[in-house]
Amino acid sequence: MSKTLITNSIAAAGAIATALAFAAIATPSQAEDASMEKCYGVALAGKNDCAAGPGTTCAGTSTLDYQGNAWSLVPAGTCASIETPHGNGSLEAKDSQLPS
Repeated sequence: MSKTLITNSIAAAGAIATALAFAAIATPSQAEDASMEKCYGVALAGKNDCAAGPGTTCAGTSTLDYQGNAWSLVPAGTCASIETPHGNGSLEAKDSQLPS
């Protein structure tokens, strides 16, 4: 086998492996997106999911219980019915219960 053929075969195998890995990653998240929704104002301090807003960087960084700009994934269609001491959950960030 020539050096070029071996190099091309390795590159093709790498590309196929990468494509399969991305397909495996994308499939579960697409299924979760359909059955889950971001719900703001329902997470306990340090228990939020990623991208909580100003003052936080990612999962587990909220500093207040029921922080208005922190979200958690909940089953689709349930967010607005989740009751907290600061009101119900919201599909959009809330202006209440924010860190100082």
